[in-house]
Amino acid sequence: MKQPPVALTIAGSDSGGCAGVQADLRTFAAHGVHGTSVITALTAQNTTGVTAAAPAGPDLLEAQLDAVLADFDVAAVKTGMLADPSTLLAVGGAARAGRLPRLVVDPVLVTTAGDTLFEGDPGAYLDAFGDAPALLTPNIPEAEALTGAAIGDLAGMRRAARALVEVGSCPVLVKGGHLDGESAVDVLYDGEGFTEYASPRVATDNTHGTGCTYSAAIAAGLALGLGLHEAIGEAKTYLTGALAASATWRLGKGPGPADHLWWLDHRDHHRQRTRSAT
Repeated sequence: MKQPPVALTIAGSDSGGCAGVQADLRTFAAHGVHGTSVITALTAQNTTGVTAAAPAGPDLLEAQLDAVLADFDVAAVKTGMLADPSTLLAVGGAARAGRLPRLVVDPVLVTTAGDTLFEGDPGAYLDAFGDAPALLTPNIPEAEALTGAAIGDLAGMRRAARALVEVGSCPVLVKGGHLDGESAVDVLYDGEGFTEYASPRVATDNTHGTGCTYSAAIAAGLALGLGLHEAIGEAKTYLTGALAASATWRLGKGPGPADHLWWLDHRDHHRQRTRSAT
């Protein structure tokens, strides 16, 4: 069996298993990537919301990060919940020092249910990482918090992506799942031009952890050697299929998880079909 590449998730733990580190590690596994983790915070949560959260603290965070990076050749990294300014500064410092290759930053600020997951100024995200990330992946509420501008359509997504690139100097993917319409459209601005990634909107209530899953899938693609545009496109296909595969699930009383492992039976066929088409 071919040796897998290694990816690292730096994120919070979700006791309900739908989002956070748990979702990231399943996503890595589905892509044939070995997952390592640095847990930034513990949360007490389920499909209905978050009832408690506590950051790991910078000392334990640094110890986890040092342990992983000293032993593994990490090919790509993604961040999720960073909890508080001290955690953000610690992770941002590691990124600026060049310790976090092919970094995908998912600026987790609030949950889909509206629970706050970052206690600090949203704009600090852009300052903390500088130009180290390979990609920033805000959803619409996060992009609104980061830019201070309301987003109600595709043009607003483009404006937000451009504004964030001008401040943060890295490509930005604004995710459009919160908008209405038959298609779910995400907008990438890489500093030179826009690329749109569209897929049919899946009728499902099981959307808990979709942002974590999407960014983890992009990081997995980067770890496997894909270019940024190809990694995003494949991750979009993966997420859409995961949502469709779990559409009839009823795990918990609120929005449940996507089926992270559906890709195990489909990824090779998808990649062969994609390569034959090109």
